[in-house]
Amino acid sequence: MTPKQRSHEMGIFARQLPVRLAPYPDELLSSWIIRHAAFYEIPPLAMLRHCLPEVLSLRAADLDLNEGQVVRIACMFSIEPTTVRRMTFSNIPQSSRRLIAGEPRQLCCGCRPNIDGSHIILRSQFLGWRITCPLCGGLLQSIGVRDRRSPFSRYHRAALTGERILDNEAEHGIKNWVSPSEIARLLLMRRVPKPLPDHYEPSSFRVLGVIIPDLDDVLKMETSELPTPVSPILPLHLRAALLAGVAIVQRAGPEMLYMPRGHMMGENKARFSNAIEEIVDCARQSRTSSQLHLI
Repeated sequence: MTPKQRSHEMGIFARQLPVRLAPYPDELLSSWIIRHAAFYEIPPLAMLRHCLPEVLSLRAADLDLNEGQVVRIACMFSIEPTTVRRMTFSNIPQSSRRLIAGEPRQLCCGCRPNIDGSHIILRSQFLGWRITCPLCGGLLQSIGVRDRRSPFSRYHRAALTGERILDNEAEHGIKNWVSPSEIARLLLMRRVPKPLPDHYEPSSFRVLGVIIPDLDDVLKMETSELPTPVSPILPLHLRAALLAGVAIVQRAGPEMLYMPRGHMMGENKARFSNAIEEIVDCARQSRTSSQLHLI
């Protein structure tokens, strides 16, 4: 079915644009709409609401379009719905959405697209699990802050594995035995180091430090507020540690999650224990189900 036929069948009367601009690879939907708005010399939100009057912001269009809204945009811009959907975060599961930033966090200096004076914003600039560019594979750089060399270069190979695992979950729904984004959340919970240091600062010690021992000394030097399990987007120079931790736990299996539990106390330990018991139970059920299918 052509976009025009879809529009007629659904009763959509938003006028199709006479000139459409081709989307750039990995371009964010709001970036594409902004470029069209600049071409037609109208405000970006007016361009969006010409087709979707119920959508109140460009950010909402990036995050929460339903199937009908995707089709309506596709009709107006004479483009396939699958192309529109790939420009949004709509298909990313809720577990991975806490790793999507509210503004661009990083860029690739080798893939800094600029078309007819318009700056292109890429989806990957918002993704808190990426350390490399999905277009060229080069290392990403931070936006708005001076780049710092990662102190976790010896974990680079494991970090690339963690990046791929998290990307597979977010973009393709692949979880293996557990949600990688859930592992990331658990690894950022606070822990109590053993032995307790003389000047103990609780915020400087995370479960991840049990898996990546180098982390403790690095975090002691951090002056900015550290990410939390609720919002686990690390600065780019620290991100490799979390990605490597996710990869190590995924490879080791459910039993690896029990090791950090002895480094926690009180309610934090109880929450962590409940979470890993649920994860391990789900993993066992999944293995049992797979074995039954083979019989």
